Amino acid sequence: MVMLEADKVFAGSIPENYDRHMVPLIFEPYAADIARRAASLRPGAVLEIAAGTGVVTRALAPKLTADASYVVTDLNQPMLDYAASRQAPDSRITWRQADAMALPFENSSFDLVFCQFGAMFFPDRISAYREAKRVLKRGGHFLFNVWDRIEENIFADDVTNALARIFPNDPPRFLARTPHGYHDVDRIRGDLEAAGFSEIVIETRAEQSRASSPRLPAVAYCQGTLLRTEIEAREAGKLEAATDHAAAVIEARHGTGEVAAKIQAHIILATAYPA
Repeated sequence: MVMLEADKVFAGSIPENYDRHMVPLIFEPYAADIARRAASLRPGAVLEIAAGTGVVTRALAPKLTADASYVVTDLNQPMLDYAASRQAPDSRITWRQADAMALPFENSSFDLVFCQFGAMFFPDRISAYREAKRVLKRGGHFLFNVWDRIEENIFADDVTNALARIFPNDPPRFLARTPHGYHDVDRIRGDLEAAGFSEIVIETRAEQSRASSPRLPAVAYCQGTLLRTEIEAREAGKLEAATDHAAAVIEARHGTGEVAAKIQAHIILATAYPA
């Protein structure tokens, strides 16, 4: 499944909607998990790739030592600006727009490079992993997570199936194509090995996605992700109707009040040693 160029452009109202809706729905549990794992490695120099609206940054910064340095990057300046606006002033943190494919840092600069749910968006993952390895010190760690297949992530699957009924001739497949399109653990391990990493550990972790109403997941996915762009490209003015339909499908399956459903991801830790 090929990622489209438009799958990487988070701008306009998407950063705010993403942070307001998507972050509490699916990202916060894994942010707490990856921040705990990152802090346990006791890194002195940290690089975050594809920070998005900064949910992990907010979780990890309090856990780092007072003398740590923490460089937070994202490809999309609007996302990075929003993340910085949400973060308390912290002299250890440097904000920098950066492309994971061409990191603007010297070799062997960091003890830890990590990325929450960004690897799925890399146009060439092996090249991006090589870049992560290049900027890591000997024995440094590369920590990241990716979503498991869409069928293991119930609300995302519900929304995708709902939209396929509205647009049967050209169903919007962003969620399956990109966020949930890089889930094969053998492929992930092979890509890391091809980039020169070793001691690769992959753990699959299920969590619960919770919302106070069925409409919240519908709004989160339809209006807080690039699915919005796909819906609007199919038919102008159809965004609210599509959101309403997705909400109705979630309500029919999960109930009218607070709703909860499974989400699942892979967490990967790899070690950088010279070739």
